[in-house]
Amino acid sequence: MTFSEKLKNAWSQAQSLLCVGLDPEITRLPSCLPQTTEGIELFCKYIVSATAQHACAFKPQIAYFAAHRAEHVLENVIQHIRKIAPHAVVILDAKRGDIGTTAKQYAIEAFNRFNADAVTLNPYMGTDSIEPYFEFSDRGIFLLCRTSNPGGSDLQFLDIAGEKLFERVAKLAAKQWNPFGQTGLVVGATFPKELSQVRQLVGDMPLLVPGIGAQGGDIAATVSAGKTKDGTGLLINSSRAILYASHHSDFAEKAAEVAEQTKNEIKTYT
Repeated sequence: MTFSEKLKNAWSQAQSLLCVGLDPEITRLPSCLPQTTEGIELFCKYIVSATAQHACAFKPQIAYFAAHRAEHVLENVIQHIRKIAPHAVVILDAKRGDIGTTAKQYAIEAFNRFNADAVTLNPYMGTDSIEPYFEFSDRGIFLLCRTSNPGGSDLQFLDIAGEKLFERVAKLAAKQWNPFGQTGLVVGATFPKELSQVRQLVGDMPLLVPGIGAQGGDIAATVSAGKTKDGTGLLINSSRAILYASHHSDFAEKAAEVAEQTKNEIKTYT
């Protein structure tokens, strides 16, 4: 199954464009869990189980695991996703970006070690830093394009021969950086105007959209700007608003409630 087919299946099976981000900050774990790697694993597994029916994808952020020498926990959590939510796409949020020989090792890490369906990449070292990922033709890559953070404008909004740098990245991604139809872009919900511009440039390419929830991105504007003609094309990520809906023993139940609310709000605009 190609990555494009996996995405279409995920959208169809879940009837959702919601991606649940797994950013388990150890000091913010619910009071009923220990602030240890075991606590991180339990927390993530409970969240996955509670939100699986509402999500088309899960996006674990590797730094929250690696900072505590918990990469083995990340492996276990991804295995749990496969068991509980076999329809869901797993996106390893790593934002890797390095020369070709090193990029090949990062690709092996993402796709062989962690068994992710896709990985986020920083494309600013150019073509040879992306090409090693194409060896895994059934897996996806999401290239940083117009990110949700305010500082993204420092570089991404620079004028390059009459176009913005993020527009140049979008055009490259849609053409020469997409040999197997496996490439997508990261575009923040906090910039709906630019999201609409990117959609016009890349056609039906999938867009991973962080920035709703805690970052304040507007769901209606995001869906309107980024959806494809069939009402899909987006993986709209929410992390903190779902993960930390409660800091008590009802954290999984509250996470499920917020995930369902978010899914349903997204659906009203598709």
